[in-house]
Amino acid sequence: MSRASDIDKLCIHSITTKPWSLRNSVQKFQEAGVKGISVWQDAAEAIGIAEAGQLLASSELDVVSYVRGGFFAHTSETERLKAIDHNKQLIDEAATLGAPLLVLVCGGDPEQQLSVSRDQIQSGIEALIPHAQAQGVKLGIEPLHPMYADTRSAIVNMAQANTMAEAIRDEIVGVVIDVYHLWWDDQLEAEIKRCGKHENIFAFHTCDWLVPTTDMLNDRGLMGAGCIPTKQIRQWVEDAGFNGYIEVEIFSTAYWALDQDEFLKQIIEAYKTYA
Repeated sequence: MSRASDIDKLCIHSITTKPWSLRNSVQKFQEAGVKGISVWQDAAEAIGIAEAGQLLASSELDVVSYVRGGFFAHTSETERLKAIDHNKQLIDEAATLGAPLLVLVCGGDPEQQLSVSRDQIQSGIEALIPHAQAQGVKLGIEPLHPMYADTRSAIVNMAQANTMAEAIRDEIVGVVIDVYHLWWDDQLEAEIKRCGKHENIFAFHTCDWLVPTTDMLNDRGLMGAGCIPTKQIRQWVEDAGFNGYIEVEIFSTAYWALDQDEFLKQIIEAYKTYA
Protein backbone atom coordinates (compact mmCIF):
# COMPACT_ATOMS: atom_id res chain seq x y z
CA MET A 1 0.00 0.00 0.00
CA SER A 2 1.33 3.43 -0.94
CA ARG A 3 1.41 5.67 2.08
CA ALA A 4 1.29 8.78 -0.10
CA SER A 5 -2.00 7.72 -1.70
CA ASP A 6 -4.07 6.87 1.37
CA ILE A 7 -5.03 10.28 2.76
CA ASP A 8 -8.53 8.82 2.93
CA LYS A 9 -7.35 7.07 6.11
CA LEU A 10 -6.15 10.28 7.77
CA CYS A 11 -7.99 11.40 10.89
CA ILE A 12 -6.98 14.41 12.98
CA HIS A 13 -7.89 15.02 16.61
CA SER A 14 -9.46 18.36 17.40
CA ILE A 15 -6.83 18.83 20.13
CA THR A 16 -4.12 18.73 17.44
CA THR A 17 -5.36 22.03 16.02
CA LYS A 18 -6.42 23.33 19.43
CA PRO A 19 -6.49 27.05 18.50
CA TRP A 20 -9.30 26.34 16.03
CA SER A 21 -12.88 25.98 17.14
CA LEU A 22 -14.63 22.74 16.25
CA ARG A 23 -16.40 24.59 13.43
CA ASN A 24 -13.09 25.77 12.01
CA SER A 25 -11.52 22.34 12.32
CA VAL A 26 -14.43 20.68 10.52
CA GLN A 27 -14.31 23.24 7.71
CA LYS A 28 -10.53 23.22 7.32
CA PHE A 29 -10.20 19.44 7.51
CA GLN A 30 -12.83 18.98 4.81
CA GLU A 31 -11.23 21.57 2.54
CA ALA A 32 -7.87 19.81 2.90
CA GLY A 33 -9.29 16.40 2.00
CA VAL A 34 -9.04 14.92 5.49
CA LYS A 35 -11.76 12.32 6.00
CA GLY A 36 -11.90 11.74 9.76
CA ILE A 37 -12.02 13.70 12.99
CA SER A 38 -11.73 12.62 16.62
CA VAL A 39 -13.47 15.11 18.86
CA TRP A 40 -12.23 16.21 22.27
CA GLN A 41 -14.87 17.09 24.83
CA ASP A 42 -13.69 20.68 25.31
CA ALA A 43 -14.10 21.41 21.61
CA ALA A 44 -17.63 19.98 21.55
CA GLU A 45 -18.69 21.63 24.80
CA ALA A 46 -17.55 25.04 23.54
CA ILE A 47 -20.48 25.10 21.09
CA GLY A 48 -22.75 22.67 22.94
CA ILE A 49 -22.96 18.91 22.47
CA ALA A 50 -26.25 19.02 20.54
CA GLU A 51 -25.00 21.72 18.18
CA ALA A 52 -21.70 19.88 17.75
CA GLY A 53 -23.62 16.74 16.85
CA GLN A 54 -25.59 18.62 14.20
CA LEU A 55 -22.41 20.17 12.82
CA LEU A 56 -20.69 16.81 12.51
CA ALA A 57 -23.75 15.08 11.06
CA SER A 58 -23.99 17.70 8.31
CA SER A 59 -20.27 17.48 7.51
CA GLU A 60 -18.44 15.10 5.21
CA LEU A 61 -16.18 13.90 8.02
CA ASP A 62 -16.37 10.56 9.77
CA VAL A 63 -16.39 10.95 13.54
CA VAL A 64 -13.81 8.38 14.61
CA SER A 65 -13.84 8.74 18.39
CA TYR A 66 -14.75 10.91 21.35
CA VAL A 67 -11.96 11.81 23.76
CA ARG A 68 -11.76 11.22 26.64
CA GLY A 69 -13.42 9.20 29.36
CA GLY A 70 -11.94 7.11 32.16
CA PHE A 71 -10.26 8.20 35.40
CA PHE A 72 -11.88 5.37 37.34
CA ALA A 73 -9.28 4.89 40.10
CA HIS A 74 -9.80 6.61 43.46
CA THR A 75 -9.28 5.74 47.10
CA SER A 76 -12.78 7.12 47.69
CA GLU A 77 -15.74 4.94 46.74
CA THR A 78 -17.83 8.08 46.31
CA GLU A 79 -15.38 9.39 43.71
CA ARG A 80 -15.34 6.04 41.92
CA LEU A 81 -19.12 6.13 41.61
CA LYS A 82 -18.96 9.73 40.37
CA ALA A 83 -16.48 8.63 37.71
CA ILE A 84 -18.87 5.94 36.49
CA ASP A 85 -21.73 8.43 36.28
CA HIS A 86 -19.50 10.90 34.44
CA ASN A 87 -18.47 8.25 31.94
CA LYS A 88 -22.12 7.38 31.30
CA GLN A 89 -22.64 11.05 30.45
CA LEU A 90 -19.66 10.91 28.09
CA ILE A 91 -21.09 7.82 26.41
CA ASP A 92 -24.32 9.76 25.84
CA GLU A 93 -22.31 12.66 24.41
CA ALA A 94 -20.39 10.31 22.12
CA ALA A 95 -23.67 8.94 20.80
CA THR A 96 -24.98 12.48 20.20
CA LEU A 97 -21.83 13.32 18.24
CA GLY A 98 -22.05 10.12 16.21
CA ALA A 99 -18.80 8.82 17.67
CA PRO A 100 -18.58 5.00 17.70
CA LEU A 101 -15.82 4.94 20.33
CA LEU A 102 -15.10 6.56 23.69
CA VAL A 103 -11.37 6.61 24.40
CA LEU A 104 -10.58 5.80 28.04
CA VAL A 105 -7.66 7.40 29.85
CA CYS A 106 -8.11 5.05 32.76
CA GLY A 107 -6.67 7.04 35.66
CA GLY A 108 -4.67 6.26 38.78
CA ASP A 109 -4.39 7.29 42.39
CA PRO A 110 -0.90 7.75 43.87
CA GLU A 111 -2.25 7.04 47.36
CA GLN A 112 -2.79 3.37 46.54
CA GLN A 113 -0.94 0.55 44.80
CA LEU A 114 -1.11 0.37 41.02
CA SER A 115 -2.67 -3.09 41.24
CA VAL A 116 -5.56 -1.65 43.26
CA SER A 117 -6.07 1.10 40.69
CA ARG A 118 -6.09 -1.49 37.90
CA ASP A 119 -8.77 -3.52 39.68
CA GLN A 120 -10.86 -0.37 40.07
CA ILE A 121 -10.38 0.47 36.40
CA GLN A 122 -11.62 -2.93 35.32
CA SER A 123 -14.62 -2.70 37.64
CA GLY A 124 -15.41 0.78 36.32
CA ILE A 125 -15.32 -0.32 32.69
CA GLU A 126 -17.47 -3.35 33.45
CA ALA A 127 -20.05 -1.09 35.11
CA LEU A 128 -20.32 0.94 31.89
CA ILE A 129 -20.91 -1.93 29.50
CA PRO A 130 -24.74 -2.08 29.62
CA HIS A 131 -25.01 1.68 29.08
CA ALA A 132 -22.42 1.66 26.29
CA GLN A 133 -24.17 -1.26 24.58
CA ALA A 134 -27.49 0.56 24.71
CA GLN A 135 -25.93 3.63 23.09
CA GLY A 136 -23.89 1.71 20.53
CA VAL A 137 -20.60 3.16 21.76
CA LYS A 138 -17.44 1.07 22.14
CA LEU A 139 -14.94 1.58 24.96
CA GLY A 140 -11.22 1.78 24.17
CA ILE A 141 -8.60 1.20 26.87
CA GLU A 142 -5.62 3.44 26.07
CA PRO A 143 -2.38 2.48 27.83
CA LEU A 144 -0.25 5.54 28.58
CA HIS A 145 3.49 6.00 28.98
CA PRO A 146 4.71 4.98 32.49
CA MET A 147 5.53 8.61 33.28
CA TYR A 148 1.76 9.09 33.69
CA ALA A 149 1.22 6.16 36.06
CA ASP A 150 0.65 8.39 39.08
CA THR A 151 -2.68 9.99 38.19
CA ARG A 152 -3.41 9.59 34.47
CA SER A 153 -3.20 5.85 33.91
CA ALA A 154 -2.23 2.76 35.88
CA ILE A 155 -2.39 0.95 32.51
CA VAL A 156 1.08 1.60 31.11
CA ASN A 157 1.67 -0.99 28.39
CA MET A 158 -0.09 -3.14 25.83
CA ALA A 159 0.22 -6.29 27.93
CA GLN A 160 -1.82 -4.74 30.75
CA ALA A 161 -4.41 -3.37 28.33
CA ASN A 162 -4.71 -6.70 26.53
CA THR A 163 -5.03 -8.64 29.78
CA MET A 164 -7.80 -6.34 30.97
CA ALA A 165 -9.73 -6.41 27.69
CA GLU A 166 -9.46 -10.20 27.55
CA ALA A 167 -10.63 -10.51 31.17
CA ILE A 168 -13.66 -8.31 30.49
CA ARG A 169 -14.49 -10.35 27.40
CA ASP A 170 -17.02 -8.10 25.75
CA GLU A 171 -16.98 -7.12 22.10
CA ILE A 172 -17.48 -3.43 22.88
CA VAL A 173 -14.27 -3.26 24.98
CA GLY A 174 -10.91 -3.08 23.22
CA VAL A 175 -7.58 -1.28 23.08
CA VAL A 176 -6.38 2.06 21.70
CA ILE A 177 -2.78 2.02 20.46
CA ASP A 178 -0.85 5.31 20.65
CA VAL A 179 2.74 5.27 19.42
CA TYR A 180 3.74 8.10 21.77
CA HIS A 181 2.96 5.99 24.79
CA LEU A 182 4.10 2.58 23.58
CA TRP A 183 7.04 2.89 21.17
CA TRP A 184 9.63 2.07 23.88
CA ASP A 185 8.18 -1.38 24.74
CA ASP A 186 10.28 -4.32 23.48
CA GLN A 187 7.16 -6.51 23.59
CA LEU A 188 5.07 -4.13 21.51
CA GLU A 189 5.00 -6.14 18.28
CA ALA A 190 4.03 -9.34 20.11
CA GLU A 191 1.33 -7.56 22.09
CA ILE A 192 -0.09 -5.94 18.95
CA LYS A 193 -0.33 -9.41 17.41
CA ARG A 194 -2.03 -10.66 20.57
CA CYS A 195 -4.50 -7.79 20.41
CA GLY A 196 -5.20 -8.50 16.76
CA LYS A 197 -6.00 -12.16 17.42
CA HIS A 198 -8.85 -11.04 19.65
CA GLU A 199 -9.90 -8.30 17.19
CA ASN A 200 -9.40 -5.83 20.02
CA ILE A 201 -7.60 -3.00 18.19
CA PHE A 202 -10.15 -0.18 18.21
CA ALA A 203 -7.97 2.81 17.29
CA PHE A 204 -4.44 3.82 16.30
CA HIS A 205 -2.89 7.20 17.22
CA THR A 206 0.33 8.54 15.76
CA CYS A 207 2.78 11.41 16.33
CA ASP A 208 6.48 11.48 17.31
CA TRP A 209 8.77 11.74 20.35
CA LEU A 210 11.04 14.74 19.98
CA VAL A 211 14.70 14.62 21.06
CA PRO A 212 15.13 16.31 23.41
CA THR A 213 11.59 16.47 24.68
CA THR A 214 11.13 19.70 26.64
CA ASP A 215 7.70 18.98 28.12
CA MET A 216 6.27 15.58 29.01
CA LEU A 217 2.75 16.57 27.98
CA ASN A 218 2.83 19.36 25.40
CA ASP A 219 5.89 18.72 23.25
CA ARG A 220 4.89 15.97 20.86
CA GLY A 221 6.20 16.10 17.33
CA LEU A 222 4.95 15.54 13.82
CA MET A 223 5.66 12.11 12.45
CA GLY A 224 9.25 11.96 11.23
CA ALA A 225 10.45 14.71 13.58
CA GLY A 226 11.62 12.38 16.36
CA CYS A 227 12.67 8.84 17.19
CA ILE A 228 9.49 6.74 17.01
CA PRO A 229 9.44 4.17 14.16
CA THR A 230 5.95 5.28 13.17
CA LYS A 231 5.80 3.41 9.85
CA GLN A 232 6.94 0.16 11.42
CA ILE A 233 4.40 0.32 14.24
CA ARG A 234 1.63 1.16 11.78
CA GLN A 235 2.64 -1.88 9.75
CA TRP A 236 2.45 -4.11 12.83
CA VAL A 237 -1.02 -2.76 13.58
CA GLU A 238 -2.26 -3.29 10.05
CA ASP A 239 -0.68 -6.74 9.87
CA ALA A 240 -2.72 -7.55 13.00
CA GLY A 241 -5.91 -6.81 11.08
CA PHE A 242 -6.59 -3.15 11.83
CA ASN A 243 -7.84 -1.23 8.79
CA GLY A 244 -9.27 1.88 10.41
CA TYR A 245 -8.22 5.50 10.45
CA ILE A 246 -4.69 6.65 11.29
CA GLU A 247 -5.30 9.35 13.88
CA VAL A 248 -2.88 12.23 14.31
CA GLU A 249 -2.98 13.30 17.96
CA ILE A 250 -0.46 15.98 18.89
CA PHE A 251 -0.18 18.09 22.03
CA SER A 252 2.30 20.88 21.33
CA THR A 253 2.54 24.45 22.52
CA ALA A 254 5.00 25.05 19.68
CA TYR A 255 2.66 23.80 16.96
CA TRP A 256 -0.34 25.53 18.53
CA ALA A 257 1.59 28.82 18.24
CA LEU A 258 1.92 28.38 14.47
CA ASP A 259 -0.50 29.52 11.82
CA GLN A 260 -2.86 26.54 11.93
CA ASP A 261 -3.46 26.51 8.17
CA GLU A 262 0.28 26.03 7.69
CA PHE A 263 0.36 23.46 10.47
CA LEU A 264 -2.42 21.47 8.77
CA LYS A 265 -0.35 21.35 5.59
CA GLN A 266 2.59 20.05 7.64
CA ILE A 267 0.40 17.38 9.22
CA ILE A 268 -0.71 16.11 5.83
CA GLU A 269 2.81 16.05 4.41
CA ALA A 270 4.19 14.29 7.50
CA TYR A 271 1.35 11.78 7.30
CA LYS A 272 2.09 11.03 3.64
CA THR A 273 5.80 10.64 4.26
CA TYR A 274 6.21 9.12 7.72
CA ALA A 275 2.91 7.69 8.97
